[in-house]
Amino acid sequence: MTDFEAWAEARVAGLLRFAYLVTGSQHAAEDAVQAALTRACEKWTRVSRADDPDTYVRRMVVNEHVSSWRRSGRREVAVAEVRDTAVDATAGVDTSDAVWRMCSALPRQQRAAVVLRFYEDLEYAEIAALLDCSETTVRSHVHRALTSLRATLTSQEER
Repeated sequence: MTDFEAWAEARVAGLLRFAYLVTGSQHAAEDAVQAALTRACEKWTRVSRADDPDTYVRRMVVNEHVSSWRRSGRREVAVAEVRDTAVDATAGVDTSDAVWRMCSALPRQQRAAVVLRFYEDLEYAEIAALLDCSETTVRSHVHRALTSLRATLTSQEER
């Protein structure tokens, strides 16, 4: 087994979880990871020499998602079911699902920053490098996302 195959086999599950949190869709996550791993395999000599190949490939996943989003021109979010009447969205939903639903409503940059900060436990400087923006911008994304999530929670509690 080559170095790349062993590395990819050990990390594919984690990459899929990460990609799902970034993309919000299992299908999009699988596509992003497949494209990133294909590119990583082609450039494995370069990738393996990086300070942190895991971070390098996670960045490739994020880039692939952003590129596919730009290519498609689609700005819509798929929903499982369209309902005619208002329904309490929190009824019968476990905590993790409720958190994911709130996070999926965030703009993609804010969602990516929150996922990288709180799920991947990365520092702001690392997130800035992954998202190719300044550390101040990352802090702003996280702050705005948390403000939005607090407002959503407050409005749900008031219902």
